[in-house]
Amino acid sequence: MTHTPPFRLPSGGRLIDRAFQIPFRFDGRTLRGLQGDSLASALLSNGQMMMGRSFKYHRPRGPVASGAEEPNALFGLGQGGRFEPNQRATTTSLVPGMALKSQNCWPSLDADIGAVNNWLSPMLPAGFYYKTFIHPRPFWKHVFEPIIRRSAGLGAAPTEADPDRYEQAYAHADLVVVGGGIAGLGAAVEAARNGQTVVVLEQDPVWGGRSPVDHPEGQARIDALLADLRAMPNVTMRRNTMATGLYDHGYLLAREALADHDPQQGIPRQRLWRIRAGHVIVATGALERPLSFACNDVPGVMLASAARDFIANYGVAPGQRIVVVTNNDDAYRTALVAHDAGLDVAAVIDARNVADGDLPQAVRARNIAVLTGSAIAKVKGGRHVEAVVLCDQAGDGKPTGAIDCDVVAMSGGWSPVVHLWSHCGGKLLWDKDQAMFRPNSERPPLGGDGRGNVTAVGAANGELRCAGNLERREAATRPVWCMPQGAPYKLRSKMWLDYQNDVKVSDVELAAREGYVSVEHTKRYTTLGMATDQGKVSNINGLAVLSKALDQPIPATGTTTFRPPYTPLTLATIAADARADTFQPLRKTPMHSWHEHHGASWEPVGQWRRAYCYCAAGEDRHAAVNREIKAVRQGVGTLDASTLGKIVVKGPDAGRFLDMMYTNMMSTLPVGRCRYGLMCNENGFLMDDGVVVRLTEDTWLCHTTTGGADHIHGHMEDWLQCEWWDWQVYTANVTEQWAQIAVAGPQARQLLQRLSGSFDLSQDALPFMSWGEGEIADIPARVYRISFSGELSYEIAVPANRGLELWEKLHEVGRDLGITPYGTEAMHVMRAEKGFIMIGDETDGTIIPQDLGLGWAISKKKTDYIGKRAQSRSHMTDRSRWQLVGLESLDGRVIPDGACAVDEGVNANGQRKTQGRVTSSYHSPTLGHPIAMALVRHGPERMGQVLEFPLPSGEVLKGRIVDPVFYDKEGSRLNG
Repeated sequence: MTHTPPFRLPSGGRLIDRAFQIPFRFDGRTLRGLQGDSLASALLSNGQMMMGRSFKYHRPRGPVASGAEEPNALFGLGQGGRFEPNQRATTTSLVPGMALKSQNCWPSLDADIGAVNNWLSPMLPAGFYYKTFIHPRPFWKHVFEPIIRRSAGLGAAPTEADPDRYEQAYAHADLVVVGGGIAGLGAAVEAARNGQTVVVLEQDPVWGGRSPVDHPEGQARIDALLADLRAMPNVTMRRNTMATGLYDHGYLLAREALADHDPQQGIPRQRLWRIRAGHVIVATGALERPLSFACNDVPGVMLASAARDFIANYGVAPGQRIVVVTNNDDAYRTALVAHDAGLDVAAVIDARNVADGDLPQAVRARNIAVLTGSAIAKVKGGRHVEAVVLCDQAGDGKPTGAIDCDVVAMSGGWSPVVHLWSHCGGKLLWDKDQAMFRPNSERPPLGGDGRGNVTAVGAANGELRCAGNLERREAATRPVWCMPQGAPYKLRSKMWLDYQNDVKVSDVELAAREGYVSVEHTKRYTTLGMATDQGKVSNINGLAVLSKALDQPIPATGTTTFRPPYTPLTLATIAADARADTFQPLRKTPMHSWHEHHGASWEPVGQWRRAYCYCAAGEDRHAAVNREIKAVRQGVGTLDASTLGKIVVKGPDAGRFLDMMYTNMMSTLPVGRCRYGLMCNENGFLMDDGVVVRLTEDTWLCHTTTGGADHIHGHMEDWLQCEWWDWQVYTANVTEQWAQIAVAGPQARQLLQRLSGSFDLSQDALPFMSWGEGEIADIPARVYRISFSGELSYEIAVPANRGLELWEKLHEVGRDLGITPYGTEAMHVMRAEKGFIMIGDETDGTIIPQDLGLGWAISKKKTDYIGKRAQSRSHMTDRSRWQLVGLESLDGRVIPDGACAVDEGVNANGQRKTQGRVTSSYHSPTLGHPIAMALVRHGPERMGQVLEFPLPSGEVLKGRIVDPVFYDKEGSRLNG
């Protein structure tokens, strides 16, 4: 039977406005739709049933669904920077001027060379790539891999920058209801009347879900609920908002479409919501399942619910003569809707032996044939349905007749949308009576208080026969996983489960025969459920087929893992404003502008910009660094240390907590004192170091490296929230609340005394590794007597908004002392002269404190700390581990960072064996020659030995092992 117009019905279509026609282009052709159309309904109204090609075999594909579960009708949409692949036609609203391009076909949708794969399908079964692309081995790199890479994926990635804007927003609510149907709106009304703050999210442009289409009273009931909600000030309602992921503790992500594909509105295109909810109600409805019969993928075969959506919502006839095939009563609604719209309903084919409920009787009353105990043996047609061949459901597919038609509306039952429930750990149970997995209310996702904080309601909870107070009197569904039930292999090899990835019933059966008994393994072997719809249409049917092949109950097979997002999110939506210059926000200290005006040469450190050095007129960076070091060693210098991490740890258990965080004891640190500490990860490797300050009896301040502040704070919270959740500890990252200035050099005390007034900075009042509080230049300040340069040094912390003020006053009153700002490179050289380690230089993720000679910083009194047990492993206590030493260049040249010290012999790959590597290397203006620090096997035991360091140029540099402390080993300069 040919597919002939007219396709736009003369009346009906609750979502469209017939007064406004909208032009758009599809594969170069100009077409017209109506305001309110989806792309799918607009194309169908123009007679375009074939909308794509399948991924593997390039078979013709038409829409099978009408919502987010659609696997076939995907397009490249837009032009230039606004081009996006894989836009789902069923959920994308038509906008004037849209340009659509079909995908996965060449040179055109109608004439696709890739369709040759369909003829080769017997040689391309499930898992063929695992067996085919192994031999001959050399072919992989030069033949197989290039072909696979060119073939992979659907559509094409955009090549130009996206010009649209995106934004993110945050919300909190007592209750979030996901789903704007009768069940969801009813739950929202009840909660709002009880005084809760309620947010209601609906994925579609209109409220109501399926109720207005499926129930005569549905729209009136929806209107009444909406009126109640809109009158309540404690309710927020958002349409076009898809909840994409539900995580622990009521954390919900949702994408709101504001101006999708319509840049003329001048507002952000999409908004990503991050919502914290006290409780979440999942009212996401259910998805209709297809039936597995031969050639059920021919364009024109679609879900029964989709057929009536196109008719009722858009006034579009998917065809002129419809056959409905079902195993349940619900599909009869499609027959009634189609008949009332003036379409010819040829028959309803019901796999059940008896169909005598209200809906089947209503269909018979319209003189529509109902064929019980029957099935479709095969669909005839290539690019469009032409006819169906009938058979007995209990038989083996022997034809009993045929019906000409151009649409097959199928229904294999319904599956609750349990994705959000499952995202955060909710368990499922198999409902045998309704042939579905539904939420297990006895095993809900757990909230932060250990109680369930997610509830499923309505169809999402398997309550298919009752939507609010709208009872649906329907007979039971008969599970039909294969039609007919005794279909031979020839028919099963044409029964499609995953429409996009071309996975058939026979493929799943093959996986079972080849030993893939886990549904997760079968998924990966066959690609079942790995299409862009993520198995919304295919998974339940597929696991039922697998269960039968394994001769076990469906619950024993189980489901695959439901993972966020429920529907795809673009990277632009996730990034929002974090793009271009703000992709990684540039962090600046309060003194940044001063540094800019005084010749700062910048160095990126994490997200910060720190002054590497300050180049005077005629100076290069090397000369500037040397000058700054000499100024500090001989007089006084200032360093902007504001970027160092500052984390407050407070509470009755704070000392106990820090004893676990650090290798040494922090609970015994007296108030007013400071202590250097090391922090290891659970594998025992050194991850950060810094000075810990005890502020009060229950409050400590932990300094971290610049790049480690956020990571270390997250590390602390991870352990507190996941392991020691009952400890009374509060942490706060206050890095940006304080400006911090290091004042270092022999004249540091003299300079500060000019500004300190009554604040006593003497050695007796403020000894090394202590701190005090007072005023410097009339600015409230904390002053720490710590040093990373080895010189007399004070680090002064003041409120961030007064940091520049203090910095300028220091330079004003210190002018006669030759005060000099110094940057990070001078700091690095001076710390290396003193043998101080730097995280990231002397560490690389495999270093333990003992490697660096820091065993003294590991408490012998503590029974435990993070990493302690890992450090007792045999490879951690191996005496041949590389250990920290100093290196003295024999010829006066700098041995470069990373240079490896070679050893005797070669490895299996022919490379020289190594016995160490350089971790830090500088020219020391203080000493007048190069210095280096290195990790060397048995290093501390080999003082005076010479190592060779081959360079890529072929030269070999030599260095003598020396003490890593090159300058002031006695520490006499610390006190001025």
